[in-house]
Amino acid sequence: MKLYVCWTTMQTPRPGGHPCANAYNALREAGHDPEVVKVRGLGVGPRFLHVMTDGRCEVERISGQRAVPVLVTDDGDVISGSKRIVEWAERNPAGRASHS
Repeated sequence: MKLYVCWTTMQTPRPGGHPCANAYNALREAGHDPEVVKVRGLGVGPRFLHVMTDGRCEVERISGQRAVPVLVTDDGDVISGSKRIVEWAERNPAGRASHS
């Protein structure tokens, strides 16, 4: 499983927490050990602000969007957005067959 994140999986003092950290922590709490791929750059906001790193290009190819976090499960399912990843992790603890 791969988790595409911006720069970090550390929590920041942002209301609601940092989306990449929220997704990573939910996966870890569910017993998963995702390969973390840091895509860097900026993939949200006005198009002229987008910095298209190789990682952002890969995220767009996989998910159709530039924003992260994006999870690619071992089954090849693509889940975009921290809330959806957290929900997936809660429904699919490690050691149990995944159901998207």
